[in-house]
Amino acid sequence: MLANELLIAGRWRRGRGAPIDTVDPATGRSLAVIHTASPEDVEEAAKGAFRAVRSPSWRGWHFREPARLLNRVTDLIERDAAYLAALHTSDTGSIRTESRALVRAAAKTFRHASAAAETTHSTLKPARWPYGMLGVREPIGVVGAITSWNSTLVSVARAIAPALAAGNAVLLKPHTWTPLIPFALARLVEQAGFPAGLLSVLPGRGYIVGDAIVRHPLVGKVAFTGSAGTAREIARAAADKLMPVDLELGGNSPTIVFEDADLEQALVGALSDIHSSSGQCRTADPRLFVARSRYEEFVGELVVRARSLRLGPGIAPGTQVAPLVHHRHRDTVAAYVDLARKDGARVLCGGTAPEGHQYREGAYYLPTVLEGLSHNSRVCREEILGPVLVALPFDDEDDLVIQAGDSVRGLDCRLWARDHARAWRVADRIEAGNVWINTRSQPGIPTLSGGTKAGGADGGDPDPEAIRAYQRRRSLCWAPGSAPLPRPVPGGASPRRDGAST
Repeated sequence: MLANELLIAGRWRRGRGAPIDTVDPATGRSLAVIHTASPEDVEEAAKGAFRAVRSPSWRGWHFREPARLLNRVTDLIERDAAYLAALHTSDTGSIRTESRALVRAAAKTFRHASAAAETTHSTLKPARWPYGMLGVREPIGVVGAITSWNSTLVSVARAIAPALAAGNAVLLKPHTWTPLIPFALARLVEQAGFPAGLLSVLPGRGYIVGDAIVRHPLVGKVAFTGSAGTAREIARAAADKLMPVDLELGGNSPTIVFEDADLEQALVGALSDIHSSSGQCRTADPRLFVARSRYEEFVGELVVRARSLRLGPGIAPGTQVAPLVHHRHRDTVAAYVDLARKDGARVLCGGTAPEGHQYREGAYYLPTVLEGLSHNSRVCREEILGPVLVALPFDDEDDLVIQAGDSVRGLDCRLWARDHARAWRVADRIEAGNVWINTRSQPGIPTLSGGTKAGGADGGDPDPEAIRAYQRRRSLCWAPGSAPLPRPVPGGASPRRDGAST
């Protein structure tokens, strides 16, 4: 059992909220009982954050000091990489190789934030009349970060690193299913030397803890990762405060395979949507569009390979598909597949939880490929976040763009074709923030997109622009000379610089 303590205003202590049991998705065994935060804990954390961010010891630092501390966090993550990977696998169920990759990505995020903080600078404007103008950037102050359960390490790192780099204090609300990794990262932030109170970790129900953070008068910005429905509620509350928000929402992206594609590469890419993070990544592409002339060949081989994927716990060396993050989420994925059946889908493989005593207590679900659905069916339009692909044939480019574009989300797209001119043409017509041509989405490649439609922003590694999003601009104007101010002219005329009136 792990310690039952939250980080609140610089102190590790038990939360005042209801207890939750965090479990290992592979076994169903309890990892820890965590007492969640309460609105009173949020109040204490917000006041502590406000004091910390306005203290002379932090407010007087130049941005090189946050940069140095963030670099130190990176060193600590790399030092503790094996422990963090093992904890991430226990907390989320992910296979060990993916957990190791996420540790490296989290370290890279803090390193990028450190480098971006080094580039933060004020701007001296060109002289206007006898005045000088200096444009400065200052921290917003206290910001909220509400993160999701998928890719927890990276999600938390991308939430707190740019905010700290910009000089802010952060109230972090991680998902109740995966609270252990955020606690571990918070301890490293403390060890790095960040002042007490700059980071609080407040797990709890969204309608209690998340709502208290969003509505708190000291919170000047909120970054949220999650569903579009919750994002709309946050946006409405933020509008009442005239507060900026960053929203990274869901994906229901298409994979497109043209008849001239390298089918082997496309198969590897499409299969990754099933086994990578067990399909629980927001940039996974669960809608598979294949040119009709290659449809049977491609989907047939995909099904053969999907059936051969090895299920097991994330700690097992040969595991390719790990359990889902939580038993409740496994039930949600199963409900979507049942809905697809009712809508006429044919289940080509999977479509149920695996049998066997080794799977009985875990949150496992078989790799699943469906066909026979309309592109506007509910299963094709909503985010499933599981090891489920829906295969759909298309006839030509216009047919493809209509089907692939018929989604309320537009986060990612993968496109496989040897005809580069056609690939470029179709990529330009697809409404998606990121289009990957002849490759799958790569965690090590920073993207420039913010997503489209209800996909929200696509959170990436912090760059100077991301740091500036957590700052306010101010201008300092001064008159370096000793010339007196112009005096009013009788009759309302405006004085000219040469002393005459106009």
